[in-house]
Amino acid sequence: MIRLISREAPVVILTGARQVGKTTLLRSEAPFKDWPFHTLDDLAVQDLASKSPQTIWADDPTSVIDEVQRSPDILLAIKLAVDSSLEPQRFMLTGSANLLLMQNVSESLAGRVRYLQLNPMTLGEERSKPAPVFLDRLFAGETLRQKEVRSEDPLPLILRGFMPGLLKLTNQTAFTGFWESYATTYLERDLRQLSQVDSLPDFRRFMQALALRSGHLVNQTEIASDVGISQPTIHRYLNLLETSNLITRVQAYFSNKTSRLKKSPKAYWLDPGLASYLCGINDIDSLRGSREVGFLFETMLYMHLRVLASLTTPRIEIFGWRTTSGADVDFILETGRKAIGIEAKLTDNLGYNDTKGLRMLMEQDKRVILGLVAYTGSEVRRLADRIYALPWTCLTGIDDPF
Repeated sequence: MIRLISREAPVVILTGARQVGKTTLLRSEAPFKDWPFHTLDDLAVQDLASKSPQTIWADDPTSVIDEVQRSPDILLAIKLAVDSSLEPQRFMLTGSANLLLMQNVSESLAGRVRYLQLNPMTLGEERSKPAPVFLDRLFAGETLRQKEVRSEDPLPLILRGFMPGLLKLTNQTAFTGFWESYATTYLERDLRQLSQVDSLPDFRRFMQALALRSGHLVNQTEIASDVGISQPTIHRYLNLLETSNLITRVQAYFSNKTSRLKKSPKAYWLDPGLASYLCGINDIDSLRGSREVGFLFETMLYMHLRVLASLTTPRIEIFGWRTTSGADVDFILETGRKAIGIEAKLTDNLGYNDTKGLRMLMEQDKRVILGLVAYTGSEVRRLADRIYALPWTCLTGIDDPF
């Protein structure tokens, strides 16, 4: 996909959280591995970017510029190079920040740029499985049939996480050390580049409070009270985490046929391993007995659904649904005039009662053509009319539900 898009647009921006593998991908993937590579982590290159940016790519028709958020003013020079060059000029830009959310950045290259986001590795990618296409098949109306797949405990994976750097580590002590270093690097490096943070200890407490709420509706007043800082500061910190690609806010789903809905978004951390670490959970027994374990399971499934949705054309949008009476469905996947509801249940034993939210949603909105309950069991089976139990591994790409 990235190679195709780079042929269609003069500028491609690849964003993603730190250490998801952006630089590794571009240094190994043709044609980018043969393009001149410049990183703004290098202070000399950063200085050049501020004084004479065109010198960086002089005489090179193609260039990779890494960590471009460290000198966002370079984008205007890139715009001029693309617009005025006699020879076609092509750029691949990367950044740990979501440049679409950074002030004035999206305007700099309007009409000239395509954006891609690199996520943590899915379980299917880790195990070298082909990219799954079953969402396309579900939206096309293909019927699920009863089927057995293998069962796998998700808790060790939730605790470890899905960053590429974790794959070479072998024990929980190493995993915890990875996330400790990751959080420290983010606080000390990226934050100072992106924004003024009045107090790093306050910000660390804010991250911990938000990790405890991964998968919950965002209540800024409640978080401000728990952390002891002002609501406007909480609002700014949420935006900062989202700009840094560390969280995503999932907006509420609604239609003209539904009413009395909660419109607040839900917040999910990019990786359940980071959320677990920030929650203070560092071993399986603590995770299994925690109040947060179900929401961390939901966070892991969201991470995988986000990747699956990005593989479709047109892209599938993901929402959440909750009424003021408390009925909810974790995820609504929507494309065109069709939608699919998905619930996350950390159990291997499902029954009809587990379909209550999905049944209510499907009664109120006829665009919802299918309901799925992702669980830790091993059987694809029907639970109710157009609602199926689905082993969670089918959402990761390591099992085929058809």
